[in-house]
Amino acid sequence: MPDFLPYGRQTIEADDVAAVAAALTDDYLTTGPRVEAYEAAFAQAAGAAHAVASNSGTAALHLPLLALGLGPGEAVVVPSITFVATANVVRMTGAEVVFADVDPMTGLMTPDTLRAALAETPPAGTRIVGAMPVHLNGQLCDMAGLGALAAERGLWLVEDACHAIGAAAAGACRHSRAAAFSTHPVKGITTGEGGVTTTADPALADHMRRLRSHGLVREPASFMRPDMAFEDGQTQPWYYELPEIGWNYRIPDVLCALGLSQLAKLPRLHARRAHLAGLYARLVAPLAPGIALVPRGERPDGWHLLVALIDFARFGTTRAQVMAALRREAIGTQVHYIPVHEQPYYRDRYGPRRLAGADAYYARCLSLPFFPQMTDDDVARVAAALKRSVGA
Repeated sequence: MPDFLPYGRQTIEADDVAAVAAALTDDYLTTGPRVEAYEAAFAQAAGAAHAVASNSGTAALHLPLLALGLGPGEAVVVPSITFVATANVVRMTGAEVVFADVDPMTGLMTPDTLRAALAETPPAGTRIVGAMPVHLNGQLCDMAGLGALAAERGLWLVEDACHAIGAAAAGACRHSRAAAFSTHPVKGITTGEGGVTTTADPALADHMRRLRSHGLVREPASFMRPDMAFEDGQTQPWYYELPEIGWNYRIPDVLCALGLSQLAKLPRLHARRAHLAGLYARLVAPLAPGIALVPRGERPDGWHLLVALIDFARFGTTRAQVMAALRREAIGTQVHYIPVHEQPYYRDRYGPRRLAGADAYYARCLSLPFFPQMTDDDVARVAAALKRSVGA
């Protein structure tokens, strides 16, 4: 039996191990100098002015919403094809979610689907203040188009760029207030778990840094209780203040050591993913029209997931049967994602609804093995097994 091919896998090499080992012998395991170094390196790699590292992609999504002051009485548009965290962080602020449909071929929110969502009546007692486009699979949304519509309607945008590490300009935030990335093991680089939020706004970056550490401030110029903070004109050396509630979203120094090592190889890993995607495209093309890869446009791409759209009924089979057949050949697959508006929590809260594009994308999508350590022969093996699994 050949080695098992999962749908995704981290790339950990000797230099990564050495970087983590070195950090383990230093003075800091949690917040230390590598955090700032990692943030600076990530900002440079992402074309961002500022980067704020945190302990998960969910934290990276939550922090900008907190810093923007999102809360009860407000609503945010989220595409239904995404991981549940994109919607959950909105609810974690007390705000409501309005689900947008997506393009049935790419799974992306578009200016048209955002416009349609904005035309709907938001949950009672709320007004829509922003939207969170998701760069699904690593494909960048039409941010210029979305940004123009948002500006016209007086909305802010926060990009869910968790799939888009390595896509040029994904973190520059030219049309958004912030962009959130994930460094989960199957993403473009990994810190084990972790996230980074980029922004062009220095005040927003500072606010997010405070919020990731319980909301505490230690800068004398910001103190609100001078009677407690100062004695004889000098700051009490132990003093800090809590002007607002924050969260413990700090990322350990030792994980930033891994992140710094990973960032150094990001161009190589990203190029390898692009090569594998091109090979998949050539090998899967003969299976059309019953099987086609999600079309990738002209915009930069993070190449996170390799998704096939399969007309299962055409082949007289089901997705579960195809997944089982591939697993028997030691090939793992996954589904990204179940439409979030169909999840019991959100269906109970907002009622049943039909989003035709999201439903059509979900009915056909299947994520195939796709990670930098794969060989060209591995891709050929997957393509051949996929053909056998549908009886093509």
